[in-house]
This record gives sequence, structure tokens and C-alpha cells, in this order.
Amino acid sequence: MSLPVHLVPSLDGLVAGGVVEVTGAEAHHAVVVRRLRVGEPLVLTDGRGRAAVGTVTETGKRTFSVELGELRVEPEPVPAVTVVQALPKGERGELAVEVLTEVGVARVVPWAAARCVAVWKGERAAKSVVKWRATAREAAKQARRTWFPEVTDLATTIDVAGLVAAADLAVVLHEGAAAPLAALDVPTAGSLLVVVGPEGGLTDDEVGALTAAGAHDVRLGAEVLRTSTAGVAAVSALLSRTPRWR
Repeated sequence: MSLPVHLVPSLDGLVAGGVVEVTGAEAHHAVVVRRLRVGEPLVLTDGRGRAAVGTVTETGKRTFSVELGELRVEPEPVPAVTVVQALPKGERGELAVEVLTEVGVARVVPWAAARCVAVWKGERAAKSVVKWRATAREAAKQARRTWFPEVTDLATTIDVAGLVAAADLAVVLHEGAAAPLAALDVPTAGSLLVVVGPEGGLTDDEVGALTAAGAHDVRLGAEVLRTSTAGVAAVSALLSRTPRWR
């Protein structure tokens, strides 16, 4: 069984034999909820590719210390995958972020699509982004990732079109599309982008703007997936055709 992963702000300048003190909410959850004990092995990571196996040497109510073993630096996985996720209603947004993190995406972009039932404005927008980022962080630890995903601020359709133009391959999931996702050539490096629409579907203007920016309008299959699960299905299909999943 793989070791549990805990996030720390930085591992820069540390060497084997050094001691790291973990504090705050990360330590509280480990000690109080997980009942972390002295002598247990674990992995510390900065979420940017640096990680080290260590052994717990001391615990407190909101702190624990770890003696480090050898540090390693893992390259960022390629191709890097970004998912633009239209805002789902209720807790389905956190579900989408959780499963996308588990499957290995590098970035999740919340999108205020025209037909979104959920509306993020003002204080609600700020709180929702914080919640999505917390969900991504916890899911990355559960998935034993050393590269944690980025969750951006809320994007507009114009913002998404810019992301499409910058990607090596961009796809827009659309149940009315003629071309299947499986027909596309998938690059083995660079960047992939998947756009997932809302429960109410994409508007013609949105599809037009994104395809004009360079996106492929594609369908997954005959079934219509929920917005909270369509992204993970598409990313899985794409990654299965890259070295990351071979």
C-alpha cells in the first residue's frame, strides 16, 4: 500500500536527514483525524514535483515533525491536461474537481457558461473557488500526486476561447457533434484542453466561438453524461492514448 501524502509549503534547500515541522490545518487533520503516530512513514510534497519519504518523529495537537529520507523531483506529467468545467449545481462541482484531480488533470477552470444553473458572483464566487481548491488539494493527496492541480478564478467564454487557442489540442464536448472523440489524433506531449458544458447544454454562440478559436466539436458516445462526470470520461479517453497511461 502506498504511503499517505501531506502537503507542505516548500521542500527547497532540504536534504536527507533534515527535519520538517508541519503545522496548521494539515497537521491538525493528520494528528487528530488520521491519528498520526510517531514512527509512521509518510510522504511530504510541495505539490510542484518535489517529494520525500520521511518518518514522524514528534506530534502535537496542531503540529508534527518528520525526519526526511532522500528527496526526489518528478517531472511534470505530459501532455498536461486542462479541463474547463461549466458550473454545475449543488455539490456536483466539487465532485467534478475531485474526479478530475484523481485522473491527473493539471488545471481546472470554472466557467460561467450561458446556461449554467449555478451563478457565482461576489462573495459566493470567492467562497466557491476556495472550496474547489480545497477539494483539489485533498483529492491530490488521496491520489498520491506530487504535482497538484491548479484551480483558476472564474472564466468567461472569451477567456475560454483564449485557452482553446493556446492548446495543442482542444475539444468541446457536445452531444450534437458529428465527430467522435475517438477519431482525433492525440498529441503525446504539449497541452490538451477539454471544455465541458453545463446541464442545460452549450449555446450555438458558445460552440461557434470555441470552434472558431480552434477547438474540435466532439461527442463521447450515444449516452449523455452529466456535466460533473463528462470531463473525467473524456480525459480518461484521451490519456489512454498517450504515454502517461501506457
